[in-house]
Amino acid sequence: MKKITVNDNILKWEENMNINVILQRMNYTFRMLVVKVDGKLVKKNDYNSTIVYPDSDVKVIHLISGG
Repeated sequence: MKKITVNDNILKWEENMNINVILQRMNYTFRMLVVKVDGKLVKKNDYNSTIVYPDSDVKVIHLISGG
């Protein structure tokens, strides 16, 4: 089975898997996110066009603001 890692969780990899698919699968709905794939920052505008390959390490970080 081909897989990726998302925040230390194993997720089954699929052909043409992009960031939006991963966020939906992981039920991440928070609007303010930072996403890195193998240490590289992915801009929100690129989520749909960024293909994630097998054995990639994806980090999704929730941004919280306050004062």
